[in-house]
Amino acid sequence: MTRPVPRHRRSLFNLLGPGLITGAADDDPSGIATYSQAGAQTGFGLLWTVFLTTPFMAAIQIISARIGAVTGRGIVANARTIYPRSLVLALVALLCGANVINIAADLAAMGEALRMLIGGPPHAYAAAFGLFCLVLQVFISYRRYAPYLKFLTLVLFAYVAAAFSVDVPWREVLAAAVLPHFPPDADYWFLVVAILGTTISPYLFFWQASEEVEEDNLKHLRSFSRSPQRAKIRLTDISIDTWIGMALSNTVAFFIIVTTAATLHAGGVTDIQTASQAAEALRPIAGPFTFFVFAAGIIGTGLLAVPVLGGAAAYAVADAFGWRSSLELNVLQARGFYLILGGATALGILLAFSGIDPIRLLLWSAVINGVAAAPIMGMMMGMVTSRRVLGDYTVKAWLAWAGWGATVLMGLTVVGLIASLFLG
Repeated sequence: MTRPVPRHRRSLFNLLGPGLITGAADDDPSGIATYSQAGAQTGFGLLWTVFLTTPFMAAIQIISARIGAVTGRGIVANARTIYPRSLVLALVALLCGANVINIAADLAAMGEALRMLIGGPPHAYAAAFGLFCLVLQVFISYRRYAPYLKFLTLVLFAYVAAAFSVDVPWREVLAAAVLPHFPPDADYWFLVVAILGTTISPYLFFWQASEEVEEDNLKHLRSFSRSPQRAKIRLTDISIDTWIGMALSNTVAFFIIVTTAATLHAGGVTDIQTASQAAEALRPIAGPFTFFVFAAGIIGTGLLAVPVLGGAAAYAVADAFGWRSSLELNVLQARGFYLILGGATALGILLAFSGIDPIRLLLWSAVINGVAAAPIMGMMMGMVTSRRVLGDYTVKAWLAWAGWGATVLMGLTVVGLIASLFLG
């Protein structure tokens, strides 16, 4: 039996994998638009959502990863063992619907970003981006090109630099980050649900669980069937990878809100309606390259996120029907899986032609993810606390509390939105 690699010989770089990719994909065009609108509309008023969601976000992603790593199967395949088939299929349909809308929103934003740079038809660009993502996934392993796309997302740290290039009242920022307030305003609650929906997104749960399975299969780890020591090391690696990915993701989110609040909101722009308006938040640091930097962030994160959205839907449907599912297989080896992947992307392309304003579509996709998240998270918590699913590796202590806390938080924000609509 192969002995586990001693801890001192394992570099941090080798530990980073699905968690880091998931975190990078979380700051997709929908996230950028949502955080930008939050900063423009409420100033620093919604910073508390980013601060509050970080531990919950990390916990639910660690839980997702544990399901895949321990069982060697995706979330839906495990759900079939303890939940009625009708409930599982309903949640899969909910996920796929949310993902298709998110794909459409991301593609529309990518098309608009390119139009902002070079002119031309944004819908044609959106379709080209969708087809490009699909071709890459079919003919090239995602894990081969995803690391290169991560470098494109580094431009999002321009928001961090921009925040230190303008006059920011940091005491006010700190107070807003730790002291939430809950006005009975529908627009405010719409943004709360949107932020939580784009931060704690259902598609990320399914993606990371399935990618942990892929990781184990490629490296032939089988940690949980070999020894408790290997299993403990594997769970530790998952936690480190996920915490780093989620922390980086929410750091970017935090500074997008700070920067847009200090530039757009402070300048009287309280409702972002176009991509060019959103881009203006970067002008203090990017100057004449403002549109280029903004477009690079939108397109880079979109190229990273669209395959994740389509892949998550494909994994879920394939697991629901017992089909072979892996991005490491070719089309002939996993026909059903790639059919769903292609279908989700194609529907997203068609919806991107709907004529709905890209910024509005991005916000609505975030809200839909927020509404879909709570029931899916509840299903997952039932699995990770069940010995029938995870055996000796059920979650305990803080992780279980944090997972249920995240589920309750998502549910309460949706209730808050519904209540504000009636009160308003």
